[in-house]
This record gives sequence, structure tokens and C-alpha cells, in this order.
Amino acid sequence: MSERVVLAYSGGLDTSVAIPYIAEETGAEIIAVAVDVGQGGEDLEVIRKRALECGAVEAVVTDAREEFAADFCFPALQANALYMDRYPLVSALSRPLIVKHLVAAAKEFGGTTVAHGCTGKGNDQVRFEAGLAALAPELKVIAPARDYAWTRDKAIGFAEEKGLPIDVSAKSPYSIDQNLWGRAVETGFLEDIWNAPIEDLYDYTADPAMPREADEMVLTFTAGVPTAIDGRALTAYEIVAELNERAGAQGVGRLDMVEDRLVGIKSREVYEAPAAIALIAAHQELENVTVERDLARFKRQVDQRWGELVYDGLWFSPLKDALDAFIASSQAQVSGDVRLTLHGGRAVVTGRRSAGSLYDYDLATYDTGDTFDQSLAKGFVQLWSLPSKIAAGRDRNLG
Repeated sequence: MSERVVLAYSGGLDTSVAIPYIAEETGAEIIAVAVDVGQGGEDLEVIRKRALECGAVEAVVTDAREEFAADFCFPALQANALYMDRYPLVSALSRPLIVKHLVAAAKEFGGTTVAHGCTGKGNDQVRFEAGLAALAPELKVIAPARDYAWTRDKAIGFAEEKGLPIDVSAKSPYSIDQNLWGRAVETGFLEDIWNAPIEDLYDYTADPAMPREADEMVLTFTAGVPTAIDGRALTAYEIVAELNERAGAQGVGRLDMVEDRLVGIKSREVYEAPAAIALIAAHQELENVTVERDLARFKRQVDQRWGELVYDGLWFSPLKDALDAFIASSQAQVSGDVRLTLHGGRAVVTGRRSAGSLYDYDLATYDTGDTFDQSLAKGFVQLWSLPSKIAAGRDRNLG
């Protein structure tokens, strides 16, 4: 039996060309694996047939949208995952899911090598290969764009020479990656960081400056996971899809940032993540109501580290597993309703309620009926400030 290479296949130019190219370079048979994570575009069956027409001996296509939403997007939501306090890990979340399906295909079809289309400058090569190292360290890796200095011009020439069934005429000025959790746009004129984004860049979001009526909704959470919109019980995928549509229509979730890549360079990225940004805003506010102060303070540190680990491709790492357990424990009481207003590019929480709320009206009010004993505060403040008072006195005495 010939060696077999399992290829992460998108159906586009680069990965279509990779099928006959890798076969020629290695003499191996190619197994194409396409995973639907809500990126839209062509029908899965069209993609499967194209892979076979390009020379793959097998082509596996999987609708993983529900799995992606429930097992990858919602854990990120529970962690309020925002890399550099802004980016909701759009591409970083899909890569470990794709890796799982590549490993499964390698086991099913006897693959000995995995191939991906990442370059040597990006983060995704790390995410694919670190995931593979954790799940199937016996598998070898090929990355044509990186390992063989494969360029777009070479890919187009090779596709024309081989008569591959792909359109090589259209060339987007941008590099775009998208899935259910959001959309990332880079390169082209965006590489000059003084250039402002233009409206043509955007697809998931409408212009937030356009006049329109606000959209108000109530999100229901159970243990930190959204389970309903306006009282309608929905699946994880359905919730994210509806939020993308409704928040996107209000221009929510546009980001323009210079990002610290794992490989050590700074990169200008434009993101659209309407559902992610709206859901994180709602989830954070429900945590403010239901999570005890010291737990909440420590969780903010954990959230930041969790986001960095996932961005850095360490989804399948011991530290990530340990942080998952902590986060899951912290979400036990994060259940309730959040009222959210979507308008003018913003997702604003206007109401919150929970059976597990730690907010006590009688303690918080300044009106008659206040049960907070203010007479206790004077001694508390004196004791709380005592260490600073003693240190300040020492410093004065020592000049």
C-alpha cells in the first residue's frame, strides 16, 4: 500500500493544487479532508467532488458547525477569550477542531503524514502542528507553502498545466479566513497601517453608522452557556448564527488592530465577530452578578492566559486542560437572563437577572430600608489601611 497524506482541504486554489503537487513530490496517495466550521461558501459535496477531480483517492467532508459552536466557541465564551483584550480568537478556535478530524481521517485511511496550506509567517502552522504533536505525534507534516517555497504564481501555473477544475482568474486583494465565530481580513492595502479600512472589506457586518432601529433581545444562560434567545430554546450553532445575523445587521463586532503574532512579528488585522462580541458582553455582565469578588478577580487572570494559550496553538496542552477545569467550576452559578441592545456598532447590556445573583438590593440601596451597617465601616477602613500607614510612617522617619 502506498504512503498516504491527509490534506486539510478548503476547496480553493492552494489546497487543490496541493493534491497533485504533493502526490508528485512524495509518490503518496492524498486523502482530502474538508471541515465545515461555518465558513460559508461552496456546498460540501461540490468541494468533495473537486478534491477527487484534482486527484485525491479519498475525500472526506464533515459538517462540524454544531460541534464547533458547542465545543470550541462556547468554552471560549466562558473564558471571555479576547486576545490582547480585543480579538475573540476566530481562526485560533477552528484549527484544533480541524486537527481532530485530520487525525481521525489518518487513523481511518492509514495516513502517515498530514499536510496543510499554512505559510511560515503565520500562527496557523503552529496551531496545526502543535495539535498534531499532542494528538498523533507519529504523524509527519508537510506544508507546501512553507516547505517548498510555494507561491501563488507557481500554484496558478501548476493548476493551468494540469488542467485542474478550479478558477485561477479571480484574485482577491486580501487574505480572508472566516468561520461561525467571525471573519479575519489581512494583506493588500491593509499592510500599510495608516490606511483606513474601506466598507468593501466587510461581509458579516453592516455599516454601524447607517440609521436604523435598535434591536433588543434577552439571552438566557445556563452555567455560563447561552441556551435561549427571547425565550426560544436553541442549539449552540443556532444561537451563534442568529447573533451573527442580528448583531451583524447593527454593525457590532468590527475590529481593526495591530496584533502580536506568535512568530514574533506584528500584523495588521481587520476582524468581524458580531456574535462573539455580543455574547461575551452579555456573559461578562452575568458573571458580574453571579461570581464572587475574589473568584472573579482571579478568573480574569485565568481568562487572559486561556486566550493566550489558544492563540498560541496550545489547545491540547496540560495547562489549558487545567484552566478548563477551573473555568467550568467558576460557571456553576452563571445562569440567568441578560437583556442586550444592539445598535450603532455596540452591544450594550441594559438588564440582568439571576436566581444565583449576589446582588442584594437591601445592601446596595441608599434609600430607607438600607440594611448595610455603616457603623462597621470606620474600623474596617482603619484596619485595611494600617499596613500602608505604618510603611508611610517608616519612610518619613528615614527621610
